[in-house]
Amino acid sequence: MLVRNWMSQPAVTVDVNDSMQDAIKLLKEHRIKMLPVTQKGKLAGIVTDRDLKRASASDATSLEIHELFYLLSKIRIKDIMTKNPVTVPPDYTVEETAELLLNHKISGVPVLDATENIAGVITQTDLFKVILSLSGFGKRGIQFAFELEDQPGSIKAVTDIIRLYGGRLASILSSYSGAPEGYRKVYIRAYYIDRAKLPKLTGELREKAKLLYRVDHRENTREIYY
Repeated sequence: MLVRNWMSQPAVTVDVNDSMQDAIKLLKEHRIKMLPVTQKGKLAGIVTDRDLKRASASDATSLEIHELFYLLSKIRIKDIMTKNPVTVPPDYTVEETAELLLNHKISGVPVLDATENIAGVITQTDLFKVILSLSGFGKRGIQFAFELEDQPGSIKAVTDIIRLYGGRLASILSSYSGAPEGYRKVYIRAYYIDRAKLPKLTGELREKAKLLYRVDHRENTREIYY
């Protein structure tokens, strides 16, 4: 999954010579927390809501409202922005981007195309959307978590049972993280299961494999087994 498919575009930007007041207005209007800063159409830096709060915090308590507005209108973005920001290209994967945000402890980055123009912005919020899409959470459904042997057919054995009960598989995610050697954890989300048959389905799954938990997001019920 590539950044180009999940980034927010077009990017809302602010010029280096704009004021803090301009930036604050844009952040509120678009309900965002970061603005790429441009100079002659090219990326010059970024400014975040934290930068704006930090720049005005020391004087805010001692100023009258009209004095504060005057101050915000006089401070230029170029004086408070972060220069040489971290960026990613549109063909980065969302996993690479998530690792970059985590390592740099930042909430988002501008996306630059091959000509160094700003193609968009990708943030933690966009990555959350990716997670929800991959997991099929939008329609709620039921999630089953298993610890399965890492061998061919182990996932099919449990998905076949779920399908027998009318379940339509929305997502199958697996990970070796936290699993014993020779095993993996598998997370399956399914829709259209008759809730009246759910106890019997759960029983069959537990006979077939190690079921860690079952969460019904539509009914807001959960059973934890391990």
